[in-house]
Amino acid sequence: MITEDEFLFFTDRALDGMIAVVTELGDDLVNRRPGPPETNSPYAIVTHCVGVIEFWVGRMVAGREVRRDREAEFRATGTVAGLVARVEKAKQQVRADLAAADPRAPLRQETPEKYRGTPIGRTQGAALLHVYEELAQHRGHLELTRDVLRVHNGS
Repeated sequence: MITEDEFLFFTDRALDGMIAVVTELGDDLVNRRPGPPETNSPYAIVTHCVGVIEFWVGRMVAGREVRRDREAEFRATGTVAGLVARVEKAKQQVRADLAAADPRAPLRQETPEKYRGTPIGRTQGAALLHVYEELAQHRGHLELTRDVLRVHNGS
């Protein structure tokens, strides 16, 4: 199993990459959707990643009470500075939450229906791997979204 420091190295790298993208885009482009209404803005993508962290690390691994409105994550808008502050706060909370983690132990809350019967729903360690999976996937999604926004906005 990976160490706490290794997990943080990879998750921080993904989150720092996201911060770089939204900072580059600025307040004007961070809230734009690159195409049809079903696409997500960069702000929404990063907000969703913070929600993933809060739910899976905070609630499922650390056992904290976390209220999450997943659908609202995709409608979220705001400033780059506010979003960067949320990501930095999430990074710090992950460090605190990992102190309570036991990678081989079951999740501390009932596994969501979608993940029952999968490795994600079995152990805290698997849930942590799922968090990294989501961050890596959405960092790539964010980078593609940035590229499309640049082309359509003459940047």
